[in-house]
Amino acid sequence: MTETAHTQSEPARILLVEDNPGDVRLTKEAFEQGRIENDLSVVSNGAEALDYLSRRGEYADAPRPDLILLDLNLPGKDGEDVLEDLKDDPKLRSIPVIVLTSSRAEEDIAQSYELHANAYLTKPVDPDEFIETVRAFEKFWFSVVRLPPEVDSR
Repeated sequence: MTETAHTQSEPARILLVEDNPGDVRLTKEAFEQGRIENDLSVVSNGAEALDYLSRRGEYADAPRPDLILLDLNLPGKDGEDVLEDLKDDPKLRSIPVIVLTSSRAEEDIAQSYELHANAYLTKPVDPDEFIETVRAFEKFWFSVVRLPPEVDSR
């Protein structure tokens, strides 16, 4: 069994669940400027996220992410529903989920942790601050934290 789900020779696999094209662009830019090699996949709604993670339909060959960045305000199935479904699934629950959202509402923060989010980050409005937040997150989660190994999910 490996110590982490990714090694220095293997890029970190990140799934970004975000419907705002501007935030997707800023997140990609932040990861491109970062020091950690990564493979960022993007889906724009909750139903797509669950299809990706369950490897259904067009996502049959999708890699299991090391970490999920999840917006709460999604069309259709919202982020809280996605988080609840993920944490209820024994094959997916060990994947760390970081809520990355514009909401500063205390009830959203409390509910996210109640649903077992691993962290809650509020998106800064300023683009430079947004990029700095993503880079700080990247450094912490991929340089400091030991991620769980992938379990055989098939």
